Amino acid sequence: MTGTLVLAGTPIGDVADAPPRLSEELARADVIAAEDTRRLRRLTQALGVTPGGRVVSYFEGNESARTPELVEELRGGARVLLVTDAGMPSVSDPGYRLVAAAVEHEIKVTAVPGPSAVLTALALSGLPVDRFCFEGFLPRKGGERLSRLREVAGERRTLVYFEAPHRLDDTLAAMAEVFGADRRAAVCRELTKTYEEVKRGPLADLAAWAAEGVRGEITVVVEGAPESGPEELDAGELVRRVRIREDAGERRKEAIAAVAAEAGLPKRVVFDAVVASKRSAG
Repeated sequence: MTGTLVLAGTPIGDVADAPPRLSEELARADVIAAEDTRRLRRLTQALGVTPGGRVVSYFEGNESARTPELVEELRGGARVLLVTDAGMPSVSDPGYRLVAAAVEHEIKVTAVPGPSAVLTALALSGLPVDRFCFEGFLPRKGGERLSRLREVAGERRTLVYFEAPHRLDDTLAAMAEVFGADRRAAVCRELTKTYEEVKRGPLADLAAWAAEGVRGEITVVVEGAPESGPEELDAGELVRRVRIREDAGERRKEAIAAVAAEAGLPKRVVFDAVVASKRSAG
């Protein structure tokens, strides 16, 4: 009889947010796979619980190698508990490979729901939350970061990102460049911790604020692109959107078609705007 893989959410800041079932699973599990065993030790001490099973590390550096070992434990009937440093496993944290392998071997996978920086930031942002998409961490290199942002420049759902504090100012400046300086956003810092802060405003203003230096765990929530009708987009804006897509690697024909679809216009209108722009530039 196979075992069970349990994904357990851990506090993103305040340890009092730990779900009661987390303590139960920590005491019950045969194996606890932890992103950082030292942080796990501090968590169990704070919760007043003694791990009942063997503790092993499971992080980005050994995830591929350790997954088969944990699958064998599961196939042998073990109850394996997976915890990361904060929040839910698999959400920009280790876990996906193990879940996929467990599913492949028809092993039961369940979860202990817990705090989520993504949902907490969304709720506090003051931005629309009926539709959203999570984009994780952006690439570290500037050019790759701009390309990734350009891919979602027309996305109408609210966007959520994680970011390192020392890259926040560059990221917000890049967002202002691609999404527009006036696009609304919220920077959520140190959620549920003593120095929790939510800074809201236009991207350009937030970039200027972040340039002074920001510390802590960061989640950025950005308003989606406005719904635009044909009358709202002049020729210059159509050309700008085509160029953004071309810079991201799309062929001109594809970029024109995509911009036309976004704007609700015939492709000929966008094509004519691009041609007119080239003539005036020449």
